[in-house]
Amino acid sequence: MKIKSKILGLAALLMAGMVQAQEFKFPSDPALEAKARELNAAYTDYMNSEQFVEATKPLHWLLVNVPELNPSIYQNGTKIYDEASKITTDEAQKRVYQDSVMTLFIKRGQLYDDETKWIENKAYYAYGYYKDVEEMLPNVVADFERAIELNGELSLAALYPAYFDAIRRNDGYNDAYTPEQVLEKYGEIQKLLAKAEADGKDVATAKSQMENLLVAMDLIDCDFIENTMGPKLAADPTNEALADQIFNYSVQYKCYSTNAFLQALEIKHAKEPSFSTSQVIAMRYMQEDNTAGAEEMWTQALKLAENDMQKADAQMELAKIYVKQGKKSAGRAAAKEVANLDPSRTSDIYSLIGGMYMNSFNDCKGGESRAKDYSIYIAAYNAYQKAGDSSGMANARARFPSKEELFTEGLQVGSTINTGCWIGETVTLATRD
Repeated sequence: MKIKSKILGLAALLMAGMVQAQEFKFPSDPALEAKARELNAAYTDYMNSEQFVEATKPLHWLLVNVPELNPSIYQNGTKIYDEASKITTDEAQKRVYQDSVMTLFIKRGQLYDDETKWIENKAYYAYGYYKDVEEMLPNVVADFERAIELNGELSLAALYPAYFDAIRRNDGYNDAYTPEQVLEKYGEIQKLLAKAEADGKDVATAKSQMENLLVAMDLIDCDFIENTMGPKLAADPTNEALADQIFNYSVQYKCYSTNAFLQALEIKHAKEPSFSTSQVIAMRYMQEDNTAGAEEMWTQALKLAENDMQKADAQMELAKIYVKQGKKSAGRAAAKEVANLDPSRTSDIYSLIGGMYMNSFNDCKGGESRAKDYSIYIAAYNAYQKAGDSSGMANARARFPSKEELFTEGLQVGSTINTGCWIGETVTLATRD
């Protein structure tokens, strides 16, 4: 995370303001004052010449003997000890320098009422030093949360993934949270990122890193959504935040078949009805063979459609539902309306209608005229012909009346007859032979 230079830049600005605002408090004892002035100049010279290890010695004397000399010894000290920790090759000494950085923040907090100005830096350094130290991770998380508590946010979007990574590591090392608590913290960070984005900050990278970290924790799967989150929503269906969380996770992890997803979607739809939510709920209802519910949702979708393509989708699905419910006239009317909205679907529409006619023989046959009874297959053939469905045409033609049947009834090929029944079409007689 390339945020160090920005953090140090913030620290430099804070340091300049503090140095101007507060004068040095040298000891009243002349000898001690002289020593303090000498070592203050010495550590500053070492720092400016980037001799950070050398700077720690006079700085240490000042911190021990004149701790209230000036806030600058803490501000500069943070940089000096941090840089010294990078220079030394002795791992034990490196840790001493890093711990000294943390001690400076603590001491500064005891002497000066300015925690809001440096707590974010403390969290940043703590994360860098202790992210792999099991016993220190709770403190790292606490520093980030203290920064958010005091300032309402983190000033840099890049710090949010560091904060969540500290949560992830603390959980991994110390089993610190339940999955629900992790998700709650994740949700809180997402809200802060949304606020930062609304304020004009670029949070795309931070959001991506957050998502990757959450996936790496392997907390969420469809069973977790259904069996852990779902019952909570069922117990409190007014919890819109939980519903949104379940919906988002269900989409992210492709858990569309859970009851929890359906309930979350229904809550989302009730609050913000849209074509897409109506569509998905209707599809779920059809999976459960709830045709009445699906009809209601597709009817809503039709009203909420934003263009003819969406209207055509809704009408086509309503046509299928009507057919399944035995509402054949309504199914045909809905199907033909699809053709008006989207002529490219003509083939599907008339194949559907042809199938409806083919399946209506038992409902429509009167038993008095074979020509009339079998005329519905001619109507089906005509529908299949419009669809360009050669297989359907052949199937329908095989059920046409025979020449003998027409002759017996005194009818001729080329004459017309009305099918009657709900089909109600006038067709030109033809035979199968």
